[in-house]
Amino acid sequence: MNQNPGAKDARPLTFRDSEGLRRLLTRLGSAGQDAWRRDPEASELMAFTAQRYAALARKHGLDPWEAATAAFVVMRAAATVRADDPWAVVTQAVKITCIAEERSQGLLCSVDKARRAEVSVHHDAERFSDREHELPEYHPAFRSAPADEVLEVAGQHRVVASAVHDAVTFFVLLGWPESRSHEGVELVCGRLADAPSRISAFDTLRRDVTTRVLLDLPQRAWTTMLRALLGSCDDVREQTMRGRGILYRLISGESVRDLLGDEDLVEPVVVNAPRMLS
Repeated sequence: MNQNPGAKDARPLTFRDSEGLRRLLTRLGSAGQDAWRRDPEASELMAFTAQRYAALARKHGLDPWEAATAAFVVMRAAATVRADDPWAVVTQAVKITCIAEERSQGLLCSVDKARRAEVSVHHDAERFSDREHELPEYHPAFRSAPADEVLEVAGQHRVVASAVHDAVTFFVLLGWPESRSHEGVELVCGRLADAPSRISAFDTLRRDVTTRVLLDLPQRAWTTMLRALLGSCDDVREQTMRGRGILYRLISGESVRDLLGDEDLVEPVVVNAPRMLS
């Protein structure tokens, strides 16, 4: 028998493969808002997605369709279609969402809050009766610190909160969507607080495709935001005010007006602003 040796590999491309998923998402994206509701292949995709992530959902105490909903959200992001491996991006995003959903149930807060590092570090809510000792005996909230230490910490928190607010304002004034500016700045600040150094936070975030996809930012816009917030990793400039980024400059006393007067800082932020609806 004369058979084509490559015939066995010429199987039809389906959404079960990353390239097939990219093809389907591209077609659904160009077919209009109702395509996901009407298209039979889209229905098959969501049923397959619920089955694919069922074990992951159950691991975090969720229904498989809750994982499928998280996948649906990230599948509609333009950055997912452009990713090297769309299924890998979807899987990572679903994993992050499942963890946040589980944490939100334990912390009795919203999923968005549970994603934040400063919230997720807390333990799950407990009943007073769950512990043998009375609440004032073990809870740190009932321990008092010296008055001068309390005032110093409160002052530091106000300075940081003001710097975060001004950083968001800086991006919004330069044409960035407000929602993505706010989410991006808060996410970078949360990762910076957990990282051993500013440079480490920059490198980790720069390679974090899932976070960029969730923010729906192109790679160039994401890198520009990181470089503006955290500064340059170049050994020559990293110890300068410009090299340390606008978060450091704002905490050091500069204002948004001062930053807007820095043409070398402003130009790349304006040029790489994401052209999308906020």
